[in-house]
Amino acid sequence: MESKKNNSAVNIRQFQKVCDILEIYNYNPNKLVTILQEVQYEYRYLPEDILTFVASSLDISPAKVYGVATFYSHFTLVPKGKYIIKVCDGTACHVKKSTAIIEALQTKLGLNNKKNTTDDLLITLEVVSCLGACGIAPIVVINDEVYSSMNPEATEKLIDSIISVENN
Repeated sequence: MESKKNNSAVNIRQFQKVCDILEIYNYNPNKLVTILQEVQYEYRYLPEDILTFVASSLDISPAKVYGVATFYSHFTLVPKGKYIIKVCDGTACHVKKSTAIIEALQTKLGLNNKKNTTDDLLITLEVVSCLGACGIAPIVVINDEVYSSMNPEATEKLIDSIISVENN
């Protein structure tokens, strides 16, 4: 009986932030996209059980919530890392050898085209088509910070500094 009670407390805590978000938007189903954005910001992705909870709380079908979550490319249903590293592979960056940066990061982090997040959920690597900064190519964006004229060695140093900060 005690473990059921503890599981219930964990579930309440797990959904409390979602309840707070729903309350901010007055449980308005017309605010679904905004609600999902807030939820994703909180969890770094949209967990299935949270989507179901949101649907139930807004009195709309889980299929509708899932449809919205999968329609917009900025939503993700898989966990992402604390640090999102975007490497531009658009024409200007590609010509300036962004592929070497991508390969170096994949090797260093044990990632590939199918697995883009480290097991510890620290880092997610995303290869993007264009970040709109062709004049300073190749570029790497870590969360919201832009790093210009990058190369594999400089990018690996950034990763080392992230790992160092996180391990201390």
